[in-house]
Amino acid sequence: MKKSLFKTLAKINKAILPSYTKKQLDLSKASKLQLAIIGWRAYVTMQALD
Repeated sequence: MKKSLFKTLAKINKAILPSYTKKQLDLSKASKLQLAIIGWRAYVTMQALD
């Protein structure tokens, strides 16, 4: 159940949240909000893959 929840969340993230990789964002110049979004997407992805 936990894995399916995170898979669904990952799909929602992909649809709603911006992809900073495609925009070639420099992490050293990223704002706190951008870093939080990157961290959240990474966390959800890791949980969905486990």
